[in-house]
Amino acid sequence: MDIDICEYKTQNTAEAACIWNEIVRAGNAFPQETELSPQEADSFFRAQSFTAIARDIEKNSIVGLYILHPNNIGRCGHLANASYAVDSRYRGQHIGELLVKHCIAKAGELGFRILQFNAVVATNVQALKLYKKLGFVQLGIIPGGFRQADGTYIDIIPHYIRTDTTQISEDN
Repeated sequence: MDIDICEYKTQNTAEAACIWNEIVRAGNAFPQETELSPQEADSFFRAQSFTAIARDIEKNSIVGLYILHPNNIGRCGHLANASYAVDSRYRGQHIGELLVKHCIAKAGELGFRILQFNAVVATNVQALKLYKKLGFVQLGIIPGGFRQADGTYIDIIPHYIRTDTTQISEDN
């Protein structure tokens, strides 16, 4: 599968919102509790510092996306945060890895020095393996930091990586 990662455009809203909302509905990864309408999705994606889409070139369809934005303000405004969404039909095909690598580079381009994930859910084993492979530093564990859709609480594991000095090799 040939994947192209490019900047989100309004014409991508329907497909991007569908992928995003699938994860929101599952209730086991994103903090949002309500799905985005098409209008809300377009505003949300355009409001980020950068939103990228991953497109399957052959099928001309969106298979994933990420949002990138400041994690804080002022003296901590150089820290970025990101969220990733891959269409469930395409998981396990390294699309998430392509998105994370692209995001690290884009964060550096935009002047962010660190990419920090505040709430990697402990059950997201694939993401945890990927972040370790790419050199992210695990900051600890926050017990019960995430409330799942079923009302149970599970741990979250914050991570970070420097974007100003980190070189991500295509061989990783």
